[in-house]
Amino acid sequence: MSAAASGWEVVIGLEIHAQLATKSKIFSGASTAYGAEPNTQACLVDLGYPGVLPVLNEQVVRMAAKFGLAVNAKVAPRSIFARKNYFYPDLPKGYQISQYELPIVEHGELFIRDADGNEKRIGITRAHLEEDAGKSLHGAVEGSSGIDLNRAGTPLLEIVSEPDLRSAADAVAYMRKIHTIVRYLGISDGNMQEGSFRCDANVSVRPRGEEALGTRAEIKNLNSFRFVERAINYEVERQIDLLEDGGEVVQETRLYDSDKDETRSMRSKEEANDYRYFPDPDLLPIEIDDDYIEAVRETLPELPDAKERRFIDDYGLKPDDASILTVNLSLADYFEAVAEATSAKPQAVANWVIGDLVGALKRDSMSIADSRVAAADLAVLLDRIADRTISGKIAKEVFEAMWNGEGSADDIIEARGLKQITDTGAIEAVVDQVIADNPSQAADYRAGKDKLIGFFVGQVMKATQGKANPAQVNELLKKKLAD
Repeated sequence: MSAAASGWEVVIGLEIHAQLATKSKIFSGASTAYGAEPNTQACLVDLGYPGVLPVLNEQVVRMAAKFGLAVNAKVAPRSIFARKNYFYPDLPKGYQISQYELPIVEHGELFIRDADGNEKRIGITRAHLEEDAGKSLHGAVEGSSGIDLNRAGTPLLEIVSEPDLRSAADAVAYMRKIHTIVRYLGISDGNMQEGSFRCDANVSVRPRGEEALGTRAEIKNLNSFRFVERAINYEVERQIDLLEDGGEVVQETRLYDSDKDETRSMRSKEEANDYRYFPDPDLLPIEIDDDYIEAVRETLPELPDAKERRFIDDYGLKPDDASILTVNLSLADYFEAVAEATSAKPQAVANWVIGDLVGALKRDSMSIADSRVAAADLAVLLDRIADRTISGKIAKEVFEAMWNGEGSADDIIEARGLKQITDTGAIEAVVDQVIADNPSQAADYRAGKDKLIGFFVGQVMKATQGKANPAQVNELLKKKLAD
């Protein structure tokens, strides 16, 4: 039974951590490249050695401002860094440099579509800059845990939503939208497998109709859309069962175990005062003026919502197709490159990109950047359908051959003898023969069984090895069978 059906309302807020796409760390010159040997990319600043001082990377300020403008937020003219104090083995300094009272971005918004297709506004409370901690490695050394400090000091933008999400599906839609935006802006690669994009989910339930929020649990470090949905759904059910049995939800931090598909308690949830925030004395406030903000605004690309509207208005695409194409900027660019280079209708282009191209990419676990069929080559293939050189069915065979590296569309069509038969006389001869070979079906068709036209079309296409022009076949059959 859903939460709504059982009289409960779900309240969710997400804290998304996007790693910023800088080459060096937020307060040091150490590299942020992924995959290095443990502890080879942590300098004295990252390790918290006495006497070293942090120096702010200006690129993180520009990237944070860019995000703020993209979500209609206020970019603060003055923001400050604070020390968030806690002890953990992967935090060498004993504190994390973050932003608390004065973040660089506040009061933004974006829009998602809920499960019913309705547009829904989700508020963004703030987005602040901070450094990442290191990583504990369990099992690397038998009988003990290791610490890899390569990530220590990696720049993060923490994006905090309002508690406006009302289901796991809403949460996933919101997280996907943020993921799309940061990649469009070029401020994060969004690679979830490498930890570049992850979230903490704050989940609570309350009786439907109540205004007061229920006690929340925070589920930490969710690094896939699927895990976000599953973890939230489990946690909602756990809290409802607990409350209906007369228990109380405890404010705590929980971890999601994907193998067991459950959340489990990690520690009691800290309050802000537990961290003893205070302004970092080693870092000056960030002060940016209107000219700086306007210069950043000029670098904004066409954003996903605007591109989706343009695809619908300019290309006449179905809204669902426009939405799919614009989730990934590279896919949107690929579609436009094909659409501009072919005489085929844009909707036909969209069908091929979403269906055949994306299908092949998924099957071979590839990204659009690695596509084996370039946009210009797909455009030629679609031209061959448009000029009736081949049928749509034959084109799928040609596409697979192109994908497998057998050459261009024209080379494959020529080598395999796939050119469509458009000579009316040749097609008419086959049609006559098929009708003559199937007198009982012809009689049934003439008696009113119109659906038999599909049988006759199939027989003609089989006889011509799929090369006859389908439109001509249909026209000739209907004319001959009407006689």
